[in-house]
Amino acid sequence: MSELHDVYDFLDEVRLRPGMFLRRPSPLQDLRSILYGYRVATEVHGAPSMKIFEHVGPFSEWLWPRLGRQYPSALGWAVEIERAAEAAGTPAVELFFELLDEFRAEAVR
Repeated sequence: MSELHDVYDFLDEVRLRPGMFLRRPSPLQDLRSILYGYRVATEVHGAPSMKIFEHVGPFSEWLWPRLGRQYPSALGWAVEIERAAEAAGTPAVELFFELLDEFRAEAVR
């Protein structure tokens, strides 16, 4: 794995090889757990805390209206994306990365 500078570099690695990082049947719940560990590691090592993917973080707040929800889901973004992917007949990991790309593009604006 190449040198990683932030969480998005890590997610780019996951996008290239999802099977290396994520299991079935709930790959996004695995990813959510990995991202939680990433956040804890940043805090333990004194790096700026990464709260983008927290249960009530920026990604979740952006996601709920995008999925047509008025209120946040108690189940979290991973479960809700997996549900939306199943309803659309799309692989959950693929939908996650589509949504992540949209989130990042809007954040840059």
